Amino acid sequence: MSRNRAAATGTSDSARAARSPRPGAVVNADAQLARSLAVEAGEVLVQIRRGGFSGSSLKAAGDAGAQAVLARRLDDDRPDDAVLSEEAPDDAARLTAARVWIIDPLDGTREFSEPGRIDWAVHVALWADGDLVAGAVAMPADGVCYCTDAPPKLPERVDGPLRLAVSRTRPPAFVAELAERLDAVLVPMGSAGVKCASVWRGETDAYVHAGGQFEWDSAAPVAVARSVGLHTSRIDGTQLRYNQPDPRLPDLVVCRPELARTIVTATAALAQG
Repeated sequence: MSRNRAAATGTSDSARAARSPRPGAVVNADAQLARSLAVEAGEVLVQIRRGGFSGSSLKAAGDAGAQAVLARRLDDDRPDDAVLSEEAPDDAARLTAARVWIIDPLDGTREFSEPGRIDWAVHVALWADGDLVAGAVAMPADGVCYCTDAPPKLPERVDGPLRLAVSRTRPPAFVAELAERLDAVLVPMGSAGVKCASVWRGETDAYVHAGGQFEWDSAAPVAVARSVGLHTSRIDGTQLRYNQPDPRLPDLVVCRPELARTIVTATAALAQG
């Protein structure tokens, strides 16, 4: 969904300017906002999870509650920016916008609905003038938020076989075949954001996905991963592109930089059949 709401909301030029980042401080201000948005939506999700919902009603309440927070905050803080969200109708006006927030209010809805699981996340990213410029991945049940304004330091790799983060409920055959080629082990978990975080936290070496995703699944995790110094690409090694007419972005590689050549060579070969 994209917007141009200044006239509709009666926002004055001076008030709008006061909420806009200063020239020369755009990236920092936007990254700080991304963090604030992700954290606030996460806090709401934690409260919803404690609210007596269960099953499909908990999933629906989580999706709606987090979307409402992010939509309200973006209306207030960036009224002239466009938005692409999993939980709102798409608007082609975003394709001509200079700034587009790409958000997934609740990534890992299944895990969110299961008691005791912490592998779900909130994704908030900003695409501006052709690329991702800010992003935040909040993991509310784990009490952390990773953001491009203060990227974590990548730990040294531990000895042993390559570790690939993979979906715990529907691991694609592509990744199983990749693991065979690389003599790697699979580490199952939920949420694309959590899987990417496992790489920059040093818990895994790579997250490879080839089973179909959308831009909101990877935009914020990729923004943070890049700020950490990780490699990010399509499985054929080409560039990840965001704010495209079709928001489907079906495959992804996020991995430690020293393993990029090995992993992408293998994924590209598998992609070619």
